[in-house]
Amino acid sequence: MSDYMNGTGLQYHLRIKKGDVGRYVILPGDPKRVPLIAKYLDDAVFVADHREYMTYTGYLEGEKVSVTSTGIGGPSAAICMEELNVCGADTFIRMGTCGGIRLDVMGGDVVIATGAVRMGGTSREYAPLEFPAVADYDVVTALKRASDRLSLTSHLGIVQCKDSFYGQHDPDRMAVGQMLKDKWDAWKKLGVLGSEMESDTLFVVASSLGVRCGSCFHIVGNQERELLGMENPKLHDTENAIRVAVEGVRELILADRARCQKK
Repeated sequence: MSDYMNGTGLQYHLRIKKGDVGRYVILPGDPKRVPLIAKYLDDAVFVADHREYMTYTGYLEGEKVSVTSTGIGGPSAAICMEELNVCGADTFIRMGTCGGIRLDVMGGDVVIATGAVRMGGTSREYAPLEFPAVADYDVVTALKRASDRLSLTSHLGIVQCKDSFYGQHDPDRMAVGQMLKDKWDAWKKLGVLGSEMESDTLFVVASSLGVRCGSCFHIVGNQERELLGMENPKLHDTENAIRVAVEGVRELILADRARCQKK
């Protein structure tokens, strides 16, 4: 997998090579968010743009840090992590948007995933369903510290991941609509914080590769609050979640550096 581009050493999908990226990578879904995140890095430069994958690389605390978009859903996210890992990345933070499920999760809040419900299909080709999709403890801790330092409202817990956006938002027209609604009710009863589309894949792929991964999300709104006639602000500015991801990377860099100095 390290040399798919006719002897150039470039990865087939991301069009990057060893040396192009740092060991720390922030993973938004949307390519348009990549330069928005990269502006928080020192000396950030454009690296590559192919299909849904855009990459910038810069520095944070003197360490090389990259930002690469994954596109939407598990298959493209898995490809992204696999090819970044070949090029030297071993610590990943997914940053994206999420819809709230638990009633105390409001639009504008930040959710930090400790684990994910595996309703997506991609992770099943990496591990049996009995294997949990769990975020790395150090990454979760770094994201929580970053959120607290920024004085943001954050929630830690489980998110639900799915492959069908419209299966969530219009289940009645699906042939398996009743199953989707029954499972959604289960997630509500189990206190699942929100719904998104990539973390289950990224957490399981990270386990298979032996690398670290966590996720933080901007809550756009909460459909359950809306159904109950409760206040439901819908906010699309992802700046707070971006700052949590960047400062989470900073926390990891400093913690990793301190750990190495003790050895």
